[in-house]
Amino acid sequence: MNIDRGMFEALDRADPLAPLRDQFLLPHGVIYLDGNSLGALPRATPARVARVVEQEWGGDLITSWNRHGWIQTPQRIGDKIARLIGADPGEVVVAESTSINLFKVLVVALKMRPGRRVIVSEAENFPTDLYIAEGVADLLEQGHTLRLVEAGQLVRALDDEVAVLMLTHVNFRTGAIHDMAGLTAAAHAAGALTIWDLSHSAGAVPVDLNGAEADFAIGCGYKYLNGGPGAPAFVYAALRQHGHQGGAAQPLYGWLGHASPFEFAPGYRPAAGIRQYIVSSPSILAMAALEEGVDLMLKADPAVLRAKSLALTDAFIQLVESRCAGLGLVLATPRDPARRGSQVSFAHENSYAVMQALIERGVVGDFRAPDLIRFGFTPLYVRHVDVWDAVEILREVLATGAWKRPEFQTRAEVT
Repeated sequence: MNIDRGMFEALDRADPLAPLRDQFLLPHGVIYLDGNSLGALPRATPARVARVVEQEWGGDLITSWNRHGWIQTPQRIGDKIARLIGADPGEVVVAESTSINLFKVLVVALKMRPGRRVIVSEAENFPTDLYIAEGVADLLEQGHTLRLVEAGQLVRALDDEVAVLMLTHVNFRTGAIHDMAGLTAAAHAAGALTIWDLSHSAGAVPVDLNGAEADFAIGCGYKYLNGGPGAPAFVYAALRQHGHQGGAAQPLYGWLGHASPFEFAPGYRPAAGIRQYIVSSPSILAMAALEEGVDLMLKADPAVLRAKSLALTDAFIQLVESRCAGLGLVLATPRDPARRGSQVSFAHENSYAVMQALIERGVVGDFRAPDLIRFGFTPLYVRHVDVWDAVEILREVLATGAWKRPEFQTRAEVT
């Protein structure tokens, strides 16, 4: 069967998510395939942020903490995100950054397993997560070690020395998905707790933390949740076991995590429940932007999102391998749809330069060392026809050697 652009246009006409694309401000002539690094700007966000600046901050000043519910913002948005990740109200709060939240839950989890000294993670886990684990081990000075293994060896690595299994649900380089329920069950059988980083999955692939009986999770707000650069992050602690929220206090004793912050007591008393995971006063402008992105995400049926994600990534793989055959690309992403997130990566020996040539032509993905070109497919705004057009431009860049131009050879600070 001959495949042409018209087939992809027809898929877009029948796409139930098509109206949501219009809710984003997307530059004309750009095919944006990097929402797994930074989500696009929702149309409603500039007006929402302006309203907070001009009316709430400008007009109502400090009374906005009560009048406009600023003080409840971390929990309110947390409860909304909970609906996207299979959590219950009172299990998720928005606060600080992904790395800081990982520090909190990792220390809590280690406190809950005092006789164990090993943190197990995947060797290909996101480096920041591994750095935080190294830092926690150094800080505690109790002999904790980080045991890194390949993905296929994780279950075998879970022995009676392991306190925590710490994993990113979707691999940032390849897009491979871990079996959250299976690995959590294996960790629990070994007496360990689990921490899941959802930064590359929340809002893009199905997540069911409570269904998997996960213990803790963290994630960012600026990728598929479209909260803007540096958006606040979220943290999850399961309610089904009291110790996850109250048995071991999280280590960063902050004012807003106090049981009664406006008593201004000199000693720290952690709040009951998930609120103790808040440390600092929330950035209200950033929270407003994040809430617009989360509200937009909640308009989509998760099953429809996943179906479109798989259709986009399947089509991209098939087109690249057929139309770019013999041009040096090797698939690095799982071919099995059930093991794939919402991104596709290909290896190429000149991957950085190839990506720069693509960006210059309006196809925005990114490069991940040492040799991957990476494309993220956000179902809310990426069209089927974008897949066709992106592959055609990729084929032209490779076939003509356009990537060889000198300006594409020097790496920028951010890749």
